[in-house]
Amino acid sequence: MPEARETRKPQGYAGPKNPPKKPRSKASPARLAALDVVRAVRERDAFAQDVIGTRIDRSDLSSEDRAFATKLALGVVSATGTLDEIIDRALNAPSDVKPDVRDALRVSTYEIIFLGKTPHAAVDQGVELVRSFAMSASGLANAVLRKIVLMRQAFPFGDPMRDPEALARLHAFPLWLARKLIVDLGPQEALDFMRASNEQAPLFIAVNAAKTSDEALVKAFDKLDEGLDPVSVDGVSVAGCYRVLDTRALLLPEVKRMFSQGKILVTDAASQLVAASVLPERKPASLLEVGAGRATKTILLQSDATRAYGSQLVLSTLDNHAFKTRLLLERAERYGAEVAEAFTGDALELDAVVGDRAFDEVFIDAPCSGLGTLRRHPEIRWRIKPADIVEFARVQLGMLQAAAPHVAPGGALAYATCTVTREENNGVVKAFLESEAGAGFKLAPVNGRSCVATRLAPGSPDAHFAVRFERIA
Repeated sequence: MPEARETRKPQGYAGPKNPPKKPRSKASPARLAALDVVRAVRERDAFAQDVIGTRIDRSDLSSEDRAFATKLALGVVSATGTLDEIIDRALNAPSDVKPDVRDALRVSTYEIIFLGKTPHAAVDQGVELVRSFAMSASGLANAVLRKIVLMRQAFPFGDPMRDPEALARLHAFPLWLARKLIVDLGPQEALDFMRASNEQAPLFIAVNAAKTSDEALVKAFDKLDEGLDPVSVDGVSVAGCYRVLDTRALLLPEVKRMFSQGKILVTDAASQLVAASVLPERKPASLLEVGAGRATKTILLQSDATRAYGSQLVLSTLDNHAFKTRLLLERAERYGAEVAEAFTGDALELDAVVGDRAFDEVFIDAPCSGLGTLRRHPEIRWRIKPADIVEFARVQLGMLQAAAPHVAPGGALAYATCTVTREENNGVVKAFLESEAGAGFKLAPVNGRSCVATRLAPGSPDAHFAVRFERIA
């Protein structure tokens, strides 16, 4: 190989006299921010809320622009597949459109189809979005968006009352998932679910009883003249759970201080209901939380134990990733949630993790398809596949069967998901009770019912599911 020679530039060289000009754009700051999020979600396979937290919430945009950028970004991510179908209908060669151009077209198509923006403004801003990074593609963007404006009157390209494909398009769901929801939930409940999945998620906070009281929180919000409503879910009052009426209240210094001190945390009301519901009437001597993750349920369990029993549980946790275990311990300490032991290991091989130990209660916060959280994680609907649901159900059943021998006689085994599919909820419960491992258990009432099963509706919490099994042999 010939020796490489250094190429020297003349002394004083300062680059070409006429460097290429950066494309100029008149796109609004909110739309540019939304496009930035949409691109990051696609390129990094990231979660939209995480990207919004770093790129919009911490930006110097005005509060109005932050709100609009967030609405656009979440809307585009939730409707990605449907938006692509519409865009492809307006293209001669869909595969020729580069991914970053398609991202910009998605933003403007969402405005045209789902937000009903005036055609001139939506097309103009869409062209400007493309111009911001690809001047040469601005003509294509103009032509495509004008075609989509003409297509708007025909959307969803069929009668949603009779045509499942049109129904799925109308609510921006994959066809297979829309059909599954209809089978699993029934037509009306599936329709309510799809509608609610496209709404903004309500904001709920939990009072950490290990560090403060409900009275102190209410007093603090009253002093700030901010609205705060206690929460009931399906007629069950959720202790320490409040809905924040104005999300901007979280930006107030006094409220930020309460978060930093571990006195309150943001978590959905259904998640809070599940944590409270899995605890027995009498304090268990020990509890193992399987699938502890970032410690949200850990904190809620210890907070609820403080309310119910006057003291915290002897609580052990298990997660399958060491970095999550470290994060759990750090977060639990900040919130004053006591963790007796933090295990890292495979829940399907629980014997190898805890030996022959038994616990008065084992709580499995199972990995699942997460469909009950679509308002907070809109990308799920386009990433998940039918085979994933089958695999989740297999793992969930395996976790229950592995945990069963580690429930002490007379103890309880609790199981929870944040999804609505029949396979992952009732199907897993039925399969466990019919298995050899589940033969020594029976279903126990939860809040006077057979299970916790919240459903999505306007203004509702997320859709969660939970049951308790009592060991009888």
